[in-house]
Amino acid sequence: MKCQDETADAAMDTTAGTEAHVKDPKSSQAPQPCARVGGGYRVGFGYDVHRLVPDRELWIGGIKLEYSLGLLGHSDADVLIHAICDALLGAANMRDIGYHFPDTSAETEGMDSKIILKKTIELIATKGYQLGNIDATICAERPKMNPHIPQMQQCMAQVIGCDPDQISIKATTTEKLGFTGRQEGISAYATVLLERS
Repeated sequence: MKCQDETADAAMDTTAGTEAHVKDPKSSQAPQPCARVGGGYRVGFGYDVHRLVPDRELWIGGIKLEYSLGLLGHSDADVLIHAICDALLGAANMRDIGYHFPDTSAETEGMDSKIILKKTIELIATKGYQLGNIDATICAERPKMNPHIPQMQQCMAQVIGCDPDQISIKATTTEKLGFTGRQEGISAYATVLLERS
């Protein structure tokens, strides 16, 4: 199969096994292999959302927040840790949190998400990766997250075995728009950088 690179006017030839080769049509030289994936750095993105309901504890970033509502989920529904775990697994190309910790499993029912985070770090280590840094955002109208961010950083750093400075957490609202603005749920986004260990 060949595909044309319109910017470089080069043909991509993937007929030789699984490794793609780029060849200049005007050159008589042998095609050179494309840059291999899995080098020194990998980037991943994660997203999670959970509904706010009565009679549930509110766990975010590994800590319990005092609030009248909690997040509904099979585990403790820690939306921030779940987004981070998805980002870690995505960066290592190891599927997602639902694949490794399914919500149909009795083993994960009510599970502390710090256990999921620790196991995710162990999973990516099997492919030779370690955390570079995390940049995450929590979207919530209530309760206010900013006062709790340092404790979240300390908690997750202890679980991961990294410096708290490697974990950036931001908090925002949606200016009362959407399900977040109506205080129906909380969502979180995370981007991570992995490095070869």
